[in-house]
Amino acid sequence: MELRETFDRAASLYQRARPDYPDALYDDLLALTGVVPPARLLEVGCGPGKATLPLARRGFRITAVELGTALAAEARRRLAGFPHVEVVRSSFEEWEPPDTPYDLVYAATAWKWVDPRVRYAKAAALLRPGGRLAVWDAGHAFPEGFDPFFAEIQKVYDALGEGGDDVWPPPRPEDLPDPHAADLAASGRFEVVGTRRHVWARRYTAEEYLALLDTFSGHIAMAPERRDHLYAEVRRRLAARPDGRLTRHWSTVLTVGRRV
Repeated sequence: MELRETFDRAASLYQRARPDYPDALYDDLLALTGVVPPARLLEVGCGPGKATLPLARRGFRITAVELGTALAAEARRRLAGFPHVEVVRSSFEEWEPPDTPYDLVYAATAWKWVDPRVRYAKAAALLRPGGRLAVWDAGHAFPEGFDPFFAEIQKVYDALGEGGDDVWPPPRPEDLPDPHAADLAASGRFEVVGTRRHVWARRYTAEEYLALLDTFSGHIAMAPERRDHLYAEVRRRLAARPDGRLTRHWSTVLTVGRRV
């Protein structure tokens, strides 16, 4: 839970370095939830507004709650042209909501940072009867034929003691379980009504990729000497490639529950 506060240090980078979610994800979100403008939406952990802006453009009324002061300011700047969107600087756990219930509560790459003792109970309490909860993350994906750069750089992480306990190579995206469905159902407050998976790829130069790493909590909190060594290795290995670029795959699983 302490790591969640590190993201505010990367507020100026986050919007530029993190990928946009696929348009098809929002199509699935609306299809699975059934919400239509001007329904009232609550976003938990909006960051700089990456998932807020696409839904604001569709005409939804949105309250976006963000823990980080700098991230909330960035979101307000980007959403200034949408009077039907409000950005609130607060943790979701401490936020005191209005009395009017919401049609949809959603969290984009933020739900795991909310206290598990609070998140489902509070989301259910904020929704109208039959309202929906939607959560999704964006993580590193390793489909068949993924870029060998990541097998090489993993050895550097391991040598630095930053490799973690995950199995290498990781399972393919289609072999991974839904990361939220079991917890959502086990909460006793929601019934899972659908899941959708999306996988996409982006090309990065060394500097673009390092900017991305600077938005991840583990890299932000890493000891400076370890981070400097890791980043030097990224630059060195990509400099040896003809185009100096890598391909990183992303995967997201959208999970939607109905309040019971």
